[in-house]
Amino acid sequence: MALLSGAQRKFLRGMANRLEALIIVGKQGASDSLIGATDAELSAHELIKVRFNEHKDEKDALAEQIAEGTGAEIVGRIGHVVILYRQHPDPEKRCIKLP
Repeated sequence: MALLSGAQRKFLRGMANRLEALIIVGKQGASDSLIGATDAELSAHELIKVRFNEHKDEKDALAEQIAEGTGAEIVGRIGHVVILYRQHPDPEKRCIKLP
């Protein structure tokens, strides 16, 4: 997937406003099971929020690690929440149409 433009990021951040965090980062940090769960949620929803309840001082590095592990792109960061996006590989199953 190509990198997102600024307009596409803004569009996705707007869509994410109404979303609740589906993934909560706890004491285990960016474990394999957390990355696996994030991967599954991205496959189902394409756009998700990840909340950091622990490791708040390391959230930027952990967010990068989660994004790399799932092949997602970080769309935005608000407080202790990171917004991730990964386009569905099957064009017929894509929920989000980017501008």
